[in-house]
Amino acid sequence: MRTAWKATLIGAIATLTAATAVAPAQAAPPTFVNGAPITTTDGTLMHAHGGGVIEDGGYYYMVGEQRVSGGHLFNAVSMYRSTDMVDWTHAGDILTRDSHPELDPANIERPKVIYNAEYDHYVMWAHKENGSDYGDAEAAVAVSDTIDGDYTYRGSFRPLGHMSRDQTVFVDDDGAGYLISAARENYDLHIYRLTDDYLDVEELLYSFDGDHREAPAVFERGGVYFLVTSGATGWNPNQAKYATTTNFPNGPWSGWRNLGDGTTYDSQPTHVLEISGSQETSYMYMGDRWAGATGGTPNESTYVWLPLRFPSADTVSMDWHPQISIDARAGVIEGVAGASTTMVARHSGKCADVVSGSTADGTQIIQYACNGGGNQQWLLQSSGGGYHQIMSWSSGKCLDVDGASTADGAQIIQWPCNGASNQQWELRDVGGGHVQLVAGHSGKCIDVVGGSTDDSARLKQYTCHSGANQQWAL
Repeated sequence: MRTAWKATLIGAIATLTAATAVAPAQAAPPTFVNGAPITTTDGTLMHAHGGGVIEDGGYYYMVGEQRVSGGHLFNAVSMYRSTDMVDWTHAGDILTRDSHPELDPANIERPKVIYNAEYDHYVMWAHKENGSDYGDAEAAVAVSDTIDGDYTYRGSFRPLGHMSRDQTVFVDDDGAGYLISAARENYDLHIYRLTDDYLDVEELLYSFDGDHREAPAVFERGGVYFLVTSGATGWNPNQAKYATTTNFPNGPWSGWRNLGDGTTYDSQPTHVLEISGSQETSYMYMGDRWAGATGGTPNESTYVWLPLRFPSADTVSMDWHPQISIDARAGVIEGVAGASTTMVARHSGKCADVVSGSTADGTQIIQYACNGGGNQQWLLQSSGGGYHQIMSWSSGKCLDVDGASTADGAQIIQWPCNGASNQQWELRDVGGGHVQLVAGHSGKCIDVVGGSTDDSARLKQYTCHSGANQQWAL
C-alpha cells in the first residue's frame, strides 16, 4: 500500500476480523477465503482440483488435479501438506505424465488417496480418459509405500465392465474399502467393495439407478452415512443433494435432499473432511468452483470450503460464508463474522448494492440507501501490487467490469472470482477518508452514472475525474 491511510484501512479490517473470529485473549485460528485461489507457502498457486484429503502423521495431505498450463490435459496429481488446512506446502507431484506411457496424453480426474493398514501402502484411485475424448470411462489405480512418494501406476479398467467417471473412495471403520463412481453415462451411481489390498474391485453392492448424479463424497457421523453428490451439468454448478443410510452401502437409502443453495454456492462437491480436535468434531464440505463455467481453464478454478450443520442425526445443512476459520487443533470450523465493509458514495451517501441480493452471475451493481444487508457488504482481499479483489459478502462473487471492457460506461457487475485484471481494484486515496476504486485492466474508476443520487442508479466505469460520484468511503 502506498499511503498511510490505506495501511490504516487494511489494519483496521484485520483487527476487526481477529476480534470477531475468536474469543478474547486467544490467538486467531487460521482463516480461509472462499471463492479464491490458494497460494502455497512458497508463493505458487495450489492445484488440487477435484481432490481429497487424507490425514497422516500429524499432517493433512490434499491431492488433486493439475492440468497442463492453459489447457485441459493431465499434467500431474499434485500433493500438498498442511497442519492447519490453511497454510499449504507442495509435497510433490505423486503421479505425472511420465509415470506411464498411458498417461501422456490422458485425463486424470478426481484423484483420491486412501491408506491400507493391512498391507501398509497408500492407494490412489482416479477417473481416467485417453486425452482425446471421454470414451474410456475407466478407473485408474496407483500405489506407493509412502504417502508422498512416487506412485506406481497399475493401469485403468472399467470396474466389472461398467463405465466409471466421477468417483471417490471410502474406508469404513472396519477397514473395508469402497469405490463410488458414476456409471452408464452418469445416469447411475455404483458402490463397489474393493479387494483387501484396495487395488481392485471385488463386488458391486449397490446402484442408484437413473438418478443422474456425479461428484460423490461420502462420510459417516454417529452411525449415519451421508452420500453427497451433484447433478450432471458439465462445468456449470447445480444443486447438490445427499442421501443417508445407517446400513452402508446396501441401504435402505433415504431419498435425495438438497444441500446448500441452487448452485451449491457456485461449486461442485469433491470431498467432506472430518476434523476431530480437543473441543469437538466438525465436518467440512470441500468443493470446486470450476473456471470452465465462465470460460476459464481447470487450473484457474478456485475452492469453496464450508462448515456443515446437522439439524438432526440424519440431516445436514450448509450456509454460505465468505470466510471460515479452521481451528484444526480444537476441531472447530465456523464462519467468520464482521470482516466486511460497506462502500458509500460520497455524493449521495448511498451504498454499493447487488440488485435484489441476487447471487446470479452478471447481476448489476447499483447504489441504494444503506440498510446493512449482506448484498451491501463487501470483503476486500489483497491480491498484491496494491490491488484488491472486492467480493460480495452475500454471493461470494467479485466486483467485475462486464466483459473486461475498457470503454467508458461499461457496467459494474458481480461475477465468479477469477483473478482477472478486470476484477482487480486499486484503492486510490483522494483525501477526506475517501478513495477512488480504479480497475486494474482499464485504469478507470467506478462511477455512479450521471452523478445521480437516486436509489438504483447503476455503477459503471468512467475515466477518473475529481467528481464526488467517483469517491467512496469504506
